[in-house]
Amino acid sequence: MEIKINPEYENQKQDVISYAKIENYYDRTEEAISIIKKGMPSEKSLLYDVALDFMTMIECYFSDAKAFIQKGDYINAFASLNYAYGWIDAGARLGIFNVGDDDVRFTLAK
Repeated sequence: MEIKINPEYENQKQDVISYAKIENYYDRTEEAISIIKKGMPSEKSLLYDVALDFMTMIECYFSDAKAFIQKGDYINAFASLNYAYGWIDAGARLGIFNVGDDDVRFTLAK
């Protein structure tokens, strides 16, 4: 890779993912999953099957994160949690999940 850290940021480098950071992201993701499950579209909606597909991806990445945490692999756990939250945010932003006006936990801005 040809990208090098700018020398003025060398002493600010963060190249370790702590358990505390993983725990924070895990808890935030778990809370968001609880919220979007309550905001699923009606089974009669055309978006219902799309929401189920999104939930499958979210829950798979979240499950992967848990398995990585149990193995002590915080790097892949962190990646999995970020992928899960990416699906959560995409679903919320597209209106697949009704999260109300909660723009603190979810990316809703136009």
